[in-house]
Amino acid sequence: MMGTKFLHWDLVPIPLMQFKKVNVRRLQRWLLKLASAILMEPLYMGLRRRLGEPFTRRLQMEQSKERTYFTQERKKRKKRTSSERTVVFESLQLGSTFHRPELVRNCLEQSLKKLKFDYLDLFIIHIPVSLKPGPDLSPMDENGKLIFDIVDLRQTWEAMEACKDAGLVKSIGVSNFNRRQLEMILNKPGLKYKPVCNQVECHPYLNQRKLLEFCKSKNIVLVAFSALGSHRDELWVDQSTPLLLEDPILNALAKKYSRSPALVALRYQLQRGVVVLAKSFTREHIEDNFKVFDFQLTEEDMKAIDSLNQNLRYDPCQEYLDHPEYPFADDY
Repeated sequence: MMGTKFLHWDLVPIPLMQFKKVNVRRLQRWLLKLASAILMEPLYMGLRRRLGEPFTRRLQMEQSKERTYFTQERKKRKKRTSSERTVVFESLQLGSTFHRPELVRNCLEQSLKKLKFDYLDLFIIHIPVSLKPGPDLSPMDENGKLIFDIVDLRQTWEAMEACKDAGLVKSIGVSNFNRRQLEMILNKPGLKYKPVCNQVECHPYLNQRKLLEFCKSKNIVLVAFSALGSHRDELWVDQSTPLLLEDPILNALAKKYSRSPALVALRYQLQRGVVVLAKSFTREHIEDNFKVFDFQLTEEDMKAIDSLNQNLRYDPCQEYLDHPEYPFADDY
């Protein structure tokens, strides 16, 4: 597997390491984000990349969870050339207040308009929990609890399929779906396109072994976020949870391979066939992340990391706990 830098789904090349271009912190728990970004384009070890000066831009996500931010140089351009567009992999998430099928395409088109793109590479349902539609992305009742909506996600998926048919997206997928919810989509009568990926929290303390095996059996790519554990935001992470990168086994392996514990954790995922979302703050860290392709863990080392699994979820999304489609109540 060492030396393989891309997977392919729907004839779209997907980097095994997808580098997030932003440093995101949650405002109002998970709705508004401040982002500082370093422009990065593929150029190193089979990827052509360019690093620009950091910048900060405040962006309120009105129509979907937009995870692409621009440098001042790119903001000045009204159109992106085809050559520019094909070297950058762009994805968006469909927010929970837009699950009703009649809202999906408008949500996507408004986001494309803001981004000045003709299409996306990937469009995914962020979480299977639906919220009341409206201008507020975090609809609350008088008691400060989220106002849920009940939507048949199979109808949401049909609207996603229509976006793909219209050429607005290359691929469509999901995030935070459990096996039951994936099967609901896969077994839908008249299914045109199955999810190409399922993005989930995945790291050595939550290795998602059963879900990974299921996804592989259905040719669905498992994509890991929080692959290094999680940032310690007191609003949503229990401060008593252990720090993954301080784990003795990871640190022992890091010493053995003369790599950081973070690189060992990332390499572990790649050798399992998991695509990794790697979020970096500095040029130095981005450069260091590419070293994940320069070494390989032994089978014994992989088993040692497997043994770290605690089914520890850093972000259990407890604000959704009472929703009938809360995804983390099932075994996997």
